[in-house]
Formats: sequence, structure tokens, C-alpha cells
Amino acid sequence: MEIFYYLVFGGLSLIVAGLELSKSSKDRVNTSSTFNSFKNNYLFVYSLMMAGDWLQGPYVYFLYSSYGYDKGDIGRLFIAGFGSSMFFGTIVGSLADKQGRKRACVTYCITYILSCITKHSPQYKILMLGRILGGIATSLLFSAFESWLVAEHNKRGFEPQWLSVTFSKAIFLGNGLVAIIAGLFANLLADNLGFGPVAPFDAAGCFLAIGMTVILSTWTENFGDATGSKNLLSQFKGAAVAIASDEKIALLGAIQSLFEGSMYTFVFLWTPALSPNEEDIPHGFIFATFMLSSMLGSSIASRLMARASLKVESYMQIIFLISSATLLLPVVTGYLNISQGEKGGSMSYGGCIQLFGFCVFEACVGIFWPSIMKMRSQYIPEEARSTIMNFFRIPLNVFVCIVLYNVSAFPITVMFGMCSIFLFMASVLQRRLMVVSDLHKSKPQDWSALKERDPEAEEPLNS
Repeated sequence: MEIFYYLVFGGLSLIVAGLELSKSSKDRVNTSSTFNSFKNNYLFVYSLMMAGDWLQGPYVYFLYSSYGYDKGDIGRLFIAGFGSSMFFGTIVGSLADKQGRKRACVTYCITYILSCITKHSPQYKILMLGRILGGIATSLLFSAFESWLVAEHNKRGFEPQWLSVTFSKAIFLGNGLVAIIAGLFANLLADNLGFGPVAPFDAAGCFLAIGMTVILSTWTENFGDATGSKNLLSQFKGAAVAIASDEKIALLGAIQSLFEGSMYTFVFLWTPALSPNEEDIPHGFIFATFMLSSMLGSSIASRLMARASLKVESYMQIIFLISSATLLLPVVTGYLNISQGEKGGSMSYGGCIQLFGFCVFEACVGIFWPSIMKMRSQYIPEEARSTIMNFFRIPLNVFVCIVLYNVSAFPITVMFGMCSIFLFMASVLQRRLMVVSDLHKSKPQDWSALKERDPEAEEPLNS
């Protein structure tokens, strides 16, 4: 059965290489040398940050299991992480807009390094503290870095379309190549070299420390509220008013929550789905295969976004439908009662089918990230970018916490079926977003009307 993993990985590698090597001038965007220098600096830092995150991915569940905790205990640890992101995420996002995005990125490094250190303790309370710190770090990772990039890009006067280049490359490298190497490196440290499941977390801390050094020495600071006059409550209120008054922002937030909620549920469930009878599967290698699939998706996304005539809002409807279908596979294989493996044995035939489906889902994830980043850069006002982006994560974290709290109460097939429904809903909302965007294309946001509702609201810098 081991040959099966190599065949899947090798086939995906050939497809990705073929796509990258066959790019024509239509698939590329011409940029300046100044922009390329700026882009490469950001990509280097972002890759280090993602390496620190991805090194932990394959062994989080396994580490907790090795400490003797069952699925319910592990579920509560995951809930702590998402709950922390929900409660503290909006606060740290607003502080990023007010106190500076560069400072927020440095805070991410420090917080996540501390989270990695807690993995050395088998005590449940210490592990819980680590999950809380990790939740705060996750909120910063998915808001502060993108906010810094968009603001700095605009401040330096680069072409708006060039943002798509940075987004697609960031996902190709950070969520693709770096993630693959991280998965294989984690597998090497934990299994091949015998350092155990805590070793990848130590390596993650080292990469984060290197990235923090680069940020401190090469990045400049930027803010959302340039005057620094707004307090946190005013920022929260302004972000809430912006979401409530602009249907496009509200739809974008709902789409993001539905997709990411399903994605994070998948992250928790793929291990028990592929080894329901505790079959012996190479976690790190499968994780690397998933990331190669994500890399494939980001390569496809870069081609799609290079075409000015093709709208992101249009093709993402299809991507959500495909992802919805892939997460139905565990339900179908379970209903048809396709053969399962034995404890300690190889992956079953049903597991192989699911693995193919999960790879397609990860390709959809690779397309989703740069595409949602582009839509956020278009629709979210600059002055409250980090705050609004973390507002989007509130329903996401509520959803994931509810799922994980009830993970022992429902079969895996029910969980996957629910995720499939949510992804279908995301496709419907994406269709609505495209319609609303077309209607408002020639009609800019009426900020005078917004000021009547909230006197403290200010016109965004990118309007």
C-alpha cells in the first residue's frame, strides 16, 4: 500500500510542475523590479511564518493522543484554540489597526513561540494554555500580515492588480511548497529520526524567531487609523457599521466563515476519517500530499486571476460546488459500507477513495485563499481592515467550537455531510455577491449616508 502514497504524490507533483512550466504571457502579470523586491521580502517572511504554523499541523492531534487524551479531550483543546481566537481575535485585530500591523506581526511570532513551548508538558492545563495562545496567534496570522501587505502595497503606489501576484505566490509558497517541506520535515523529525511528536513544535519556534528578526530589521510600520485617535470601542462600532451597511462585506464575511469553518473541521477530522480502525497511515506524508494539492490550486488561481476578463466572483461559485461534492465522499463510502481496514494495517479501499477526494478539496482550498484575499482587498475599507477581518472569524470560530464540542456525539459522516451543506451555501452566497457587485460597480459606497448612522465613521483610504 505504501506505493499508493508515492503514486498520488508523484502524480500531483507532475501536474503542478506542468502547470508552472507551461505558463504563457497571458498567465503572467508584468511588474517592476521595485515591486519584485518588495514582494520577495514579504514572501520570504510569510513563508517563514507559515513554516512555523505548518510544522505543527501533522502532529497536533497525534501529540495529544500520545499524552493519553481521547477524542473528547482533544476536541476540548481544539475548542480552546478557536474560542480564544473568537474572544481575543477581534481585540488583537483592532489593536493591529491602531497600534501598527508590524507590531502585530511581531506579537504573532512571540505568542506562537510560547504556544510551541507548552507542547513539552503533558499536563492538560498547560496544553490548554498553549491552545489559547495559539488561537490568538492564528487571528494575527490571518489578519495582520495581509493588512500590512495591502496597506504597504497601496502606500508605495504599486498597481492594484499586482496584489493578485503576491497573493497567489504567497499561497503557492506558504500554503504549498513550504507546507509540503514542513510536513516531510516534521515526519523526518518525529518518526525517522525518532525525536518524537514534540520535535516539530521546537523546529516551528526556530523558524518563527528567524522571521521575527527579518520583520524587525526590514519592515516599516503602517496603521489603519492614521490619526490614532479612535479607541477600541469606536473601532468595533465602525467595523460593525461597515459590515451592516454594505451587503458585499457582509456576504464576503459569511462566505469566508462557511468555507473556513468547513476547512477547519476537515483539519480535525481527516485523520480519523482515513484511519477509522486505527490503520497505520503516514500522517506527515499525507499532510504533505494535501499541501501539494493546495499548491496545485494556487497555481490554477494565479492563471485565473491573471485574466482581467475573468471575475473572481464568477469562478469561485464553481469551486465551492466542487469542494461541497468532495466532502460528501466520506458520507457516500460510509453509506455504501465500502471495505475498511484493520488496526495497525494499511489504509482501506474506502480510505483511498476519500484520500483522492480530500486532495481535490485541498486544491479548492489553494484556489480559495488568493481569491478571497483579492476580494477582501477590493471590498474591505483600509482603516478597519484587521478589525473587520477578525469580525469575520467570530462566526467561524463559533461554528467550529460547536462542531468540536459535539464531535463525540455524532458520526464522522454527519460532520462531513454538514460541511458539504455549508459549502453549497457558500456557493449560493457567492452568486449573490457577484450580482450585488455588478449592481454597485458604477455606484460607489455612499459614505455620507454612513456618517449619518455613525458620526465617527471615516471614508476608507482605498475608496
